[in-house]
Amino acid sequence: MKAGTQHDSSDEALRVLAALGVEHICCTLPSSRLDLHWSVDELTRLRERVESHGIKLDMAPLPLSSNYITKYENPEILLGKSPERDREIDDICQMIRNAAKAGIPALKYNLNILGVVRTEPTRGRGGCQYSTFVYDEARQDPPLTEAGPVSADAYWERITYFLERVIPVAEEYKMRMACHPHDPGMPRDRGFRGVHTVLGSVDGLKRFVEIQSSPYHGLNFCQGTISEMLQDPGREIFDVIRYFGARQKIFNVHFRNIRGRFLNFQETFPDNGDVNMIQAMGVYKEVGYDGMIMPDHVPKIEGDAGGRQAFAFAFGYIQALIQMARQETS
Repeated sequence: MKAGTQHDSSDEALRVLAALGVEHICCTLPSSRLDLHWSVDELTRLRERVESHGIKLDMAPLPLSSNYITKYENPEILLGKSPERDREIDDICQMIRNAAKAGIPALKYNLNILGVVRTEPTRGRGGCQYSTFVYDEARQDPPLTEAGPVSADAYWERITYFLERVIPVAEEYKMRMACHPHDPGMPRDRGFRGVHTVLGSVDGLKRFVEIQSSPYHGLNFCQGTISEMLQDPGREIFDVIRYFGARQKIFNVHFRNIRGRFLNFQETFPDNGDVNMIQAMGVYKEVGYDGMIMPDHVPKIEGDAGGRQAFAFAFGYIQALIQMARQETS
């Protein structure tokens, strides 16, 4: 296991990350469409620039973000419209080929209509702001998104259509494809604004990884998001890690803690949520996970521009737990 990150791959950021001992990254999005930045030559130059700082480019994001559907880079894939979605899928397949030829071993992506839904932030220790979600306080206005009603069956059809065309290309080019869960999970019977988030439950994620039988089809395993799906995350999360880890479906880890439970939670610092993160790190070690462990979100501290101090805290915490896990092995 190694500490990683995903938010900034500028030279300035890479110098800081190298100093902090973060030697593996997911870069920022090369481009929101198939253009020169997604060419083999440009992706190779990107990888070589990252490596010049002593850092490995372990992953890149596809233009399939966690944005709301009107800001999603390739919306027809999730709107289920052909032939428009076929053209977008063809572009994604070409990005996979080019990234593989450039020596990038993994890509992450989202299949998300709602974006990351939150309610008003709440105060945490020292007066910092915790990103918060309380379903009963969330505005569902207007009652439908621009995607209209999306039933669970319709969502599964669109996800399956995408995977059946993309994963065989990924397998041919030995590219690991890491999908992020829906954040947050919503009630199965009600959904949110007409959308039923099928990747917002552990059962949904189990079904997802079985749609294509391939070692290159797996998860960007956001421990925070998956904790948000559980009634008792401090007890339940460890067996979820074991389930997907034992099947080698964890391709990247967002190592984030929460306080609360399904439909009512706060995103905390890693050391003061409901999940014992020391125990969680031990379970990743137990299942043989050897990829990146990274923070994805951090609380907001007054005066901490861009969350730099909060992220540095998270990196140090992760490094210490990885060091602890290694020491226990020796």
